[in-house]
Amino acid sequence: MRRVVITGMGVVAATGKTVSEFFRQLVEARPGTRPIQNLDRGVVSRLNCKIAAEVSGFDPGQHFTEKELDQLDRFSQFALVAARQALADSGLGEFSVPQQPRVGVCIGTAYGGTETLDTHYFSLYAKNATRLPPLVIPRLMYNAATCQVSMRFQARGPCLTPTTACSSGAHAIGEAYRIIQHGEADWMLAGGSDAPITYGVIRCWEAMRVLAPDNGNPARACRPFSGDRQGIVIGEGAAVFLLEDYEAARRRGAQVYAELAGYGANSDASHITQPSVEGPARAMRLALEDARLSPEEIDYVNAHGTATKVNDVIETRALKEVFGAYAKKLAVSSTKSMHGHVMGASGAIELVAAVEALRQGVIPPTANYATPDPDCDLDYVPNQARERPLRAAISNSFAFGGLNAVLVLKRV
Repeated sequence: MRRVVITGMGVVAATGKTVSEFFRQLVEARPGTRPIQNLDRGVVSRLNCKIAAEVSGFDPGQHFTEKELDQLDRFSQFALVAARQALADSGLGEFSVPQQPRVGVCIGTAYGGTETLDTHYFSLYAKNATRLPPLVIPRLMYNAATCQVSMRFQARGPCLTPTTACSSGAHAIGEAYRIIQHGEADWMLAGGSDAPITYGVIRCWEAMRVLAPDNGNPARACRPFSGDRQGIVIGEGAAVFLLEDYEAARRRGAQVYAELAGYGANSDASHITQPSVEGPARAMRLALEDARLSPEEIDYVNAHGTATKVNDVIETRALKEVFGAYAKKLAVSSTKSMHGHVMGASGAIELVAAVEALRQGVIPPTANYATPDPDCDLDYVPNQARERPLRAAISNSFAFGGLNAVLVLKRV
């Protein structure tokens, strides 16, 4: 099996539109949750939940022409910007013609072009439109971001789009890792992208009664593992990595951020919305076995940590099952407290946080932690970043339907 390393990263999130800005805001414990700005005020007034972790100040016109924007839903725009950052960061910029068949794309999403879907369904059902623009389908299809990145950067190798709800981004990175491991590609642009802050999506989440209220302070709405937590905050954004065969990276003298050393994926096969302890625990064990690391060699866990009453307890119990007594020595944090729950992009965005933590030796905190929960009794790095040399880290993603994905990073 070939070794796989990360040589480029790009991110667009509520807490920053570059990797450095994104991680700096996490370290400073500055949440990106605000009153919703990007929807019509009349639409927002009809929502019960009026907050989200939006990407503020994102101007598509700075990145794309009007002709290009005709083909791009917001989630594809985010993916393209993040992919461009990752390539520039890797030192490649673009691929030569001989390289192109050895380059693939794997970008996960939970919602695809939901902004396009919402807009044009409104035209059909509310405005009685008799026809729609011809590019609606290419904009809203789930594989649109993967296709657009493939075309933009001439990636002619394996290209696919995992859609496994909140694990989509992590599954995409894990499957891209496998593709390089098995020699089917030398480079993969891999990550996740979602732009689910639409009237229809928020209404659906409201019906589940798991959205956090703002309580007069949107920045404090998302409080993972805290005893007073009240639910999730929906976010938007994307993260894309350039994954590369280690020997290829070494030959070209590339900067290596970390080795992607392990990947575990499985299913609870039990309940469509209620997670089990056994499924996530087994996914973590599979990832550690794949990385050939013992639990005691992991220093940091970027938790799934959604801030729902059930999920945080289940994840805590799963960590204890895998790590035993050592679980008390782990640093565990949920960065969703700041960038929100970005659905299918969450696993990718959170992997950026884990990579930077490993590289810089700074663990981002769980923001907004206020009061202990006796059922969540690990070290959640509350409210303040922590400097600590790290050897290896894991990132957890657990989705509705019981679909779990765990990624393991280690220093090179």
